[in-house]
Amino acid sequence: MERIKPHTLSGFMELLPARQAVMDAVTDTIRQVYSLYGFTPLDTPVIEAADVLLAKGGGETEKQIYRFTKGDSDLALRFDLTVPLAKYVAMNYADLSFPFRRYQIGKVYRGERAQRGRFREFYQADIDVIGDGELDIINEAEIPSVIYQVFTRLGLTRFVIRVNNRKLLTGFYDLLGLSDKSAAIMRAVDKLEKIGAERVEAILTDDLGISKEDAGRILDFMSIKGSNREVLAALEAYRGKDPVLDRGLDELRTVAEYLGAFGVPEANFALDLTIARGLDYYTGTVYETVMTDHPEVGSICSGGRYDDLAGYYTDRKLPGVGISIGLTRLFFILDDVGLLSEDVPSAPCDVLILPQTGDRSGAAALATALRAAGIRAQLYAESKKFKAKMAYANRLGVPFAAIIGEDELAQGKVSLKDMGTGSQELLTAEEIVGRVSAALAGRAVKPIKE
Repeated sequence: MERIKPHTLSGFMELLPARQAVMDAVTDTIRQVYSLYGFTPLDTPVIEAADVLLAKGGGETEKQIYRFTKGDSDLALRFDLTVPLAKYVAMNYADLSFPFRRYQIGKVYRGERAQRGRFREFYQADIDVIGDGELDIINEAEIPSVIYQVFTRLGLTRFVIRVNNRKLLTGFYDLLGLSDKSAAIMRAVDKLEKIGAERVEAILTDDLGISKEDAGRILDFMSIKGSNREVLAALEAYRGKDPVLDRGLDELRTVAEYLGAFGVPEANFALDLTIARGLDYYTGTVYETVMTDHPEVGSICSGGRYDDLAGYYTDRKLPGVGISIGLTRLFFILDDVGLLSEDVPSAPCDVLILPQTGDRSGAAALATALRAAGIRAQLYAESKKFKAKMAYANRLGVPFAAIIGEDELAQGKVSLKDMGTGSQELLTAEEIVGRVSAALAGRAVKPIKE
């Protein structure tokens, strides 16, 4: 038989057990926060009909999608979680209660060039609030609170949620008589931080045919900075000049005013007119979250308000607001900058049971009692020497080993060894449950370093 060298495709991530435990801790933290805010879990198929996924695609999306046929079926792997959500809401409209709040954490696939921090298969962690016809602005104000809770619970403190409103930008471009180019201008402005003002100005003038004077006015508008109060005060100078701009300013002010009530400190929130989000379907508030000490990694959580979620699938107006965390990329970034904890327990069990006699019934009974008490227990049944068994326990990093030999069986007890301290006690099964439960209680799982 010809041997094949095992290999993983480029752009697909596999982790060893210790790192997978940290990844799971990050994922669990995000899931807990999403649930805390009343979002219901949702899972949609990884494979969809290609015409469904590409309804709002084209361009780069169609180039990156993994598409294939099976019999007469034209199929594709989902490239994000938003399009499947749009399909789901349109299909199940009559059975859903609105506003519909869902979270989804799942893998998506994009056939782009794999590079450091960029994957072809990766997890996204999304939340969306979908309204039926209307959706109150307070939902847009609550989203930064969710972002804040996720990252603080992970252990991150030095991050900023940058917020803008697309209506502000649309209204401003209307003022300049550039409404027909507003989408293209926003895509250019969205690159401001990455490529700098000079290159953005070149795109505006050379590629979009905007005069140098208007390009200067655009860049001046984007450069409004200061505290949130100062930014809002500066924007008031534009009030009354365009109705769309006025609505955007009112919405941005409302979002900012609610943030304190939602528990978001101003240190973690900034009004930033450079945030545009390149996607055309955003219509109101937009968000990008960056790490203060690592701005080079870009946004680690982004999203915004859209007014026509499912327009390709239904004639109902289903406005929404949502965010997406690129979970795999976030994990890679945290690992790359040395912020992932080394202390997350990666052992597959809390107690490794080591029978030293031919009769394993006592060991099986102990495993059953521990599991009934919610303690993870593994029975090591291999016929190895005691030294090899202990080496296995050490390699797994288990907190406790329960040793059952002839002496223990005669006394109806078990030797419980604390693998951390090396201490050992002779205890009953009931006492072991109490001792292990007490030792594990309050053991915090912090995936990020303090």
